[in-house]
Amino acid sequence: MKILVVDDEMDVKALFEQRFRREIRNQEFDFAFAFSGEEALVYLDANKKSTVLILSDINMPGMSGLQLLEAIKGSEPKPTPMVMMITAYADDDNFNTAKQLGADDFLHKPVDFVALKEKLKELSQWQKS
Repeated sequence: MKILVVDDEMDVKALFEQRFRREIRNQEFDFAFAFSGEEALVYLDANKKSTVLILSDINMPGMSGLQLLEAIKGSEPKPTPMVMMITAYADDDNFNTAKQLGADDFLHKPVDFVALKEKLKELSQWQKS
C-alpha cells in the first residue's frame, strides 16, 4: 500500500522509516514523503493512481494541511485517496473543518504508532478484499 506522509518536520521521515521498518522490508507499506503541501500536490500529480492514503500534518508553513485536504478532495479523478489529518493541537475548529473538507480520520501528535499500524493493516486488508 502506497502512503504519502506530508509534514514540514524533516525528522518525520526517519521516524516513520524506523517505526515501520519491518512492514517496509516486507513490502506491506511503501512510504513517500513530502515536506510541504505544495510538494505533496506535485507528488500526487505524478502518482495519483498509486497513492492509497495520505497522512498530513495540519499546521505547515505555506499551504496548510487543511488547504491540501481541500485540494485533494476536490480533485479528479474520483475516488480520491483516503486522508488522515495529524495535529499537535486538539482543537475542535481544526477537527470540524477537516471533517467538513472530507478527512477520513484524525490523529493527534505524538502519533501512537501501535494504533496507526493497526489502522493501516486494517485498511490494507480491506483494500485487498
